Amino acid sequence: MRKNLAIFLIIIVTFLLQTSFQMILPDAVAVPNLLLILTVSMGFMRGKKSGMWTGFVTGLIIDLFFGSYFGLTALLFMYIGYVNGFLYKIVFDDDARVPMITVFISDFIYNSVLFAVNRLTGGHISIGSALTGIILPEAVITMVVTIVFYNVYFWLNKKITAMELEEEQSPWLRR
Repeated sequence: MRKNLAIFLIIIVTFLLQTSFQMILPDAVAVPNLLLILTVSMGFMRGKKSGMWTGFVTGLIIDLFFGSYFGLTALLFMYIGYVNGFLYKIVFDDDARVPMITVFISDFIYNSVLFAVNRLTGGHISIGSALTGIILPEAVITMVVTIVFYNVYFWLNKKITAMELEEEQSPWLRR
C-alpha cells in the first residue's frame, strides 16, 4: 500500500514539474516529456506490470488535462511501460544509456502515433513539419533530460524497494 502511494506521489510531482516546464517555456521548440521518462523508468526498473500501471495512470492524467482523444495517451503509455518492462533484469538499472535510447524510441513512437491519429482525423500538418518541428525535437530534449530524471527515479526506486523489504520483514505488516 505504501509502495503504491509513493509511486502515485511521484507521478503527481512529475506531472506538476512537466506542467511547470510547459508554463515556463511556452514558446520553446520542445518541452521534455517527464511522464514518459517516468513510465519508461518504472518499466525498466520494476518490470512489465509496474511499467504498465504507471503508464496507464500517467497517460490517464495527461488525457484528463490535455488530451484531445480521451484514452489514447493512457493506452500508448500503458504499452510503452509494458514493452520497456521487458528490459527489467536484462540490463543494469544504474546505467542511464539504455534508458536514454528507450526514451528516445518511445517518445518518437508516441509522437508519431499522435501525429497519425491527428492526420487521420483531419489534421493538416505535413509529415516533414511534424518530424522537424515536433517529433524529433521533443524526442531529443526528452532523451537529454533523461540523464537527470532517470537518476532521480533510480534513487527513489531504491528507497521504495527498501520500504517494501521493511514491510515484508515487519511482523505487524505481514499479510
